[in-house]
Amino acid sequence: MGRFGLKYEDLIGFRFAVNVFIATTIVWVVMKALDAGSPIWAIASMVAASEPVVEEARRLFRSRIINVLVGCAVGMGFLVLGNRSDWILPFALSTTVLISAYIVKIKTMWRQAPITAAIVIASALAQDSAQVGIERGMHKVAQVLFGCAVALMVTWLMSKIWLIKPKPKGAGAPA
Repeated sequence: MGRFGLKYEDLIGFRFAVNVFIATTIVWVVMKALDAGSPIWAIASMVAASEPVVEEARRLFRSRIINVLVGCAVGMGFLVLGNRSDWILPFALSTTVLISAYIVKIKTMWRQAPITAAIVIASALAQDSAQVGIERGMHKVAQVLFGCAVALMVTWLMSKIWLIKPKPKGAGAPA
């Protein structure tokens, strides 16, 4: 039990809520100040990469960034090398999954790779322009990276400001 009779899990959960509040505020204010359009991708990525425990947050951040870069590279590669038919999307996404699963092999956040490829390619297909698609896709990818970075930064900062002692090893339910 911690202060005020709260258990470790309660304190971690509450700190997680505070982290998300602070990180959402930062993302929202920065995106508005930059007039960067809708912050939805940055906020969604921030929440997905948020974690109240720093070591886990680092692992999520690393995994998400690597898979975002894989998805972005595959998506752009398909746009540059492929045609603009609707069939490009399923082929690109399945290729991205194969690369992520069998070459990159970082299972944590591995769904992020095809999601990112879809963002890049769908933007191009919706505008019927590879150049516009790449620009819009890259804008959304930048938002994803920004949201992830804010999540990690807030998690790290809060772990320094608000120390929560980990649950002792072997501490479980009373006998």
